[in-house]
Amino acid sequence: MNYTIRKGVKADLPQVLNLIRELAVYERAPLEVTVTVEEMEKDGFGDNPIFQFFVAEMDNKIVGISLYYIKYSTWKGKCIFLEDIIVTKQLRKHGIGKRLFDEVVKVAKETKVKRLEWQVLEWNEPAIKFYEKLNSHFDGEWINCKLTDKEIEEYKL
Repeated sequence: MNYTIRKGVKADLPQVLNLIRELAVYERAPLEVTVTVEEMEKDGFGDNPIFQFFVAEMDNKIVGISLYYIKYSTWKGKCIFLEDIIVTKQLRKHGIGKRLFDEVVKVAKETKVKRLEWQVLEWNEPAIKFYEKLNSHFDGEWINCKLTDKEIEEYKL
């Protein structure tokens, strides 16, 4: 299998968004993807970029991504949050996800972060098995919390 891993660029974003939509279908939430290419351009390549990504490319087509950003822990300091690793369905189990993960680990080492963290859905057995092979620490202690954009808007100050 002949593919390359490289840093993502603005021109990749339409294909990246297609992969995000593919993941949303797999995760049973296709209508949850509301981000646009224009928003991703501004947020990833504007005056204050808030995310970075790597792509796996095969025959001039993006077949995988790993998207991450810097976060800050009040206890530890600078950390990286790996938002997603996505590999198109037909190319999973060929080592592409591992290579994309490796690139983020390289960034974590180079920037000397205190932690690299991510989430995985409790029912996503293939992803869980992938992370188990990497000797990952699974933290059952924390509960994820969030407010959606609608809930933020409706929040009474």
